[in-house]
Amino acid sequence: MSSAAAPAADAPAPKGKKKLIIIVLALVLLLVLGGGAAFFLLKKKSADGEEGDGSGDETAQVEKKPKREHKKEDPKHPPVFVALDPFVVNLTDRDTDRYAQIGITLQVEDEKASEEIKAYLPAIRNNILLLLSHKSSEELMAEGGKEKLAEQILREAVLPMGIELEDPDAKEAPAEPGKKRRRRSYDTIDDSPIKAIQFSSFIIQ
Repeated sequence: MSSAAAPAADAPAPKGKKKLIIIVLALVLLLVLGGGAAFFLLKKKSADGEEGDGSGDETAQVEKKPKREHKKEDPKHPPVFVALDPFVVNLTDRDTDRYAQIGITLQVEDEKASEEIKAYLPAIRNNILLLLSHKSSEELMAEGGKEKLAEQILREAVLPMGIELEDPDAKEAPAEPGKKRRRRSYDTIDDSPIKAIQFSSFIIQ
């Protein structure tokens, strides 16, 4: 009887091993669940970042344009001027036939800019001519009319070179319902090789 009871005293040993295996499995399970949760959170954060460009947010965003390299003005060197042939255009007056003869000179950044602009002169002249042909004598002779025209000519003159200056008189189109309104990013006068417009003659008849 005593020999048969001896193995029973060793019975708790397998139970201790089983408990150790359960603990190890529990730790492995915790590590797996923790890794899965971290992966899920990171994925959700990335998805939230992409949704920032969706249609639910009405906040205006600026479309960034690549920066252009430009040379700072050197006060020691005088400005460079490019004179254009005079423009003669019929004005849009209804009551009588009137025309304008306008001499325009471009003030540019430097000699290098002057040479670059000469390659675009046909397109520059075309844009200026189209602008002038839509003007009336009343617009041109109004108070501040010449200053406003000079600003418009500057914007039109740099367009063929891929430079777009903001028009302060232009109205932004309203955003469509449920869509984000995007504000355009314009070039600045620092990006433009043409710095100013000078009038050498201004005759309206």
